[in-house]
Amino acid sequence: MTEQLTPGVPASLARDLAAHDVGRRRFIGYVLGGATLVAAADMALAGTPAHAAVPSAPQVPEIYDLNDFLTDSNRATANLITVTINEDGTASFDLHRAEVGQGVTTSTAMLIAEELDLPLSKVRIGLADARPELLYNQLTGGSNTTISTFTPIRVAAAVAKGALLDAAAIVLGDTVALLQSKEGVITGPSGSITYGELATLAASDRVQQREVQLKAPSEFRVIGTPRNRIDALAAVTGRKDYTTDLQVPGALPTMICRAPTLNGTPRRLLNPGEVKAMPGVTHVAVVSTGIAVRARTFGQAIDAVRAVRAEWNDGPVAGQSDEDIVAELRAAEVPMPKLPDLPLLAKTVSADFTFYFRSNSAMDTNSAIADVREDRAEIWSGMKSPIYTQQRIAELLGMTQDQVTCHVVQAGGSFGRRLFSDGALEAAEVSQAMGVPVKLMWHRADDARVGRAHPMCTSRINATYLAGQVLSFQQVHTSVETDYRHGLGEYFTSVAADLPAGLGNLGFAESIFTMTQEIPYNFGVVAQNLVEVDDRFNTGSMRNIYSPDVRAASELVVDQLAKAMGKDPLRFRLEFAKEQRLRDVLNAVAKAGTWGRPMAPGTAQGIAVHKEYKGVSACLVEIDCRPATVNREIREAVTGPRVTKVVYAIDAGLVVNPRGLEAQMQGGINDGIALALTSSLHLRDGHFVEASWDNYFYTRQWNTPRDVEVIIMPSESGQVGGAGEAGVAATFAAVACAFTRATGRQPTYFPINHQDPFPFEVKSYVPPVPASPTNGLNFTY
Repeated sequence: MTEQLTPGVPASLARDLAAHDVGRRRFIGYVLGGATLVAAADMALAGTPAHAAVPSAPQVPEIYDLNDFLTDSNRATANLITVTINEDGTASFDLHRAEVGQGVTTSTAMLIAEELDLPLSKVRIGLADARPELLYNQLTGGSNTTISTFTPIRVAAAVAKGALLDAAAIVLGDTVALLQSKEGVITGPSGSITYGELATLAASDRVQQREVQLKAPSEFRVIGTPRNRIDALAAVTGRKDYTTDLQVPGALPTMICRAPTLNGTPRRLLNPGEVKAMPGVTHVAVVSTGIAVRARTFGQAIDAVRAVRAEWNDGPVAGQSDEDIVAELRAAEVPMPKLPDLPLLAKTVSADFTFYFRSNSAMDTNSAIADVREDRAEIWSGMKSPIYTQQRIAELLGMTQDQVTCHVVQAGGSFGRRLFSDGALEAAEVSQAMGVPVKLMWHRADDARVGRAHPMCTSRINATYLAGQVLSFQQVHTSVETDYRHGLGEYFTSVAADLPAGLGNLGFAESIFTMTQEIPYNFGVVAQNLVEVDDRFNTGSMRNIYSPDVRAASELVVDQLAKAMGKDPLRFRLEFAKEQRLRDVLNAVAKAGTWGRPMAPGTAQGIAVHKEYKGVSACLVEIDCRPATVNREIREAVTGPRVTKVVYAIDAGLVVNPRGLEAQMQGGINDGIALALTSSLHLRDGHFVEASWDNYFYTRQWNTPRDVEVIIMPSESGQVGGAGEAGVAATFAAVACAFTRATGRQPTYFPINHQDPFPFEVKSYVPPVPASPTNGLNFTY
């Protein structure tokens, strides 16, 4: 096959498109047998090229990164993705990824609308149930959804349009070359006909192979245009259904009474009769994670949980606190890798940071509905790895996989939390034990105290410099284990990740660390290493995984190097940046944020960069650390230093929905501010102290900057970049740098308020949840 440059498209863009399979290339797809038109892609015949050569001495992500790995793992089953044309003229598609607030249903609808020449309002996106035949292709993570589905979904839509055109040519008596499609109508010299009228005529009673050509970027009318979320109205009007909104017959509110120490287990329920006799209570059962209570309302379930008296087995970290885990990490640290002989006059900059545990609780609490019968089970929940969940539930219940149906439900912010379906597994176990359907909901205290967390870690850096050059940059990151036992979202890789003594999980961790972490500067000999210990905690791939901590530590040292070498932080970064895209985003935020402008004492600017997910980004912040700001009082609030301005620039390559990308960056900005300043979990005597959002201090309205600007850089790249996590790392690093410049002291731990006295009254551990509030109106503004 010979590549042709597209008229009107710059040669550099055309070549980039060709290299990434997203230009005017020919693909093979299929029209599947059925009553209405169903079309599928076949990526196996798309002619995927080898990866291009890269500059010398690259780090692994510059050659092959996590997104390459995830995308390649999906190729084998990409032909199982289908787009259906319905008799009402709509197109429908069950997305094999989870919608957890990141907007992938909207961007997917835009891809289909583009290739089908269909109004966005006529595209219906659902979420696919667990589909074991997809293998690794139903995992939502790593900001990979759009990157890996961009071409397959478009191919399936293009196949459908081709079949519609063929059918229209027959009906209208014209040739396909004379027909035009627009807004769901095909028009030719002899008349017009709608997609709905063609849906059954274009259907086939057998599988037909079809060659299609995708649109060139110059022809895009939907992709690249700002669009509101297709589910936005339902979300803000309360009509969007989350798991606990679903009305499954017989499923009643269910909650768990948990042990007073992390991952403790029940030994014996002491007052079963008393709990069963409480108003509304229908069932009580002892399960592996606690005492389950089912009642008519969630309020009654909370009351019953609070009434439980039980004997408990201590969890694996009973009696331990933050200080013990820090000491464990310090003991596990390894020496810096040995460097080649350096000049005697070379100077060293060193730094050592601690990052405390942080909660990975979603904005909507963990929940699941389960209806387990003797010969089957049906589960509803927000699941980012539904195949793995289906397999784990089958194993738990003693069933075969095909006896378990897992329905993926839209969920609120996940940030990696829902890669583990703890709630779904627990609901299945409870339903089987009780013999009735259950609607399980975790309390906010459960989410904070036994939910998934970003692991505590340390990060040490040594950098050397001489005569205006950085000669080496070494970073060793030592962490409590990040749990990857979900594998790639199915059984076999999850088993590999669960090899004894954590060896399998460590292999996953080191692979992911190596494929995501990169120092984007020319710093001579560069080495970044990961050491992980301690598998006793409930951890997971919290948003952006390793990058926020690694980049915050790295960029703080970059500022130290700039200062030691007598250079402005921005100019230093521009001078040492490896690629032009990095210099472009730096210049963009510097210009928009007026870098270097005079600042009052106690205030400062900070700047930082991050490179991941096929994109590059830079962040400039301004922070106010003056006493009047730090000590301001807001009822029931943590205040402290305030970020007053953020300018964020991102080059994400080809952008499907600029408005969605902007929203993602705004969310990431708030995450980064929280990581730097306020949000963490405190381990005390074997349990986490925080027990709800009122004492877990994510960035609140009074700490959110008033002035936020997101710049989406123009790009000629045909490569789609990831966006779900890209806003976090650079923001965290920029806030840390700004704080250091404003106060004249570099923090040694994050968030900076972690060692302050608790600004809240600690909620009880027995009972494990607070009473249902009755005074909520007193806390409105």
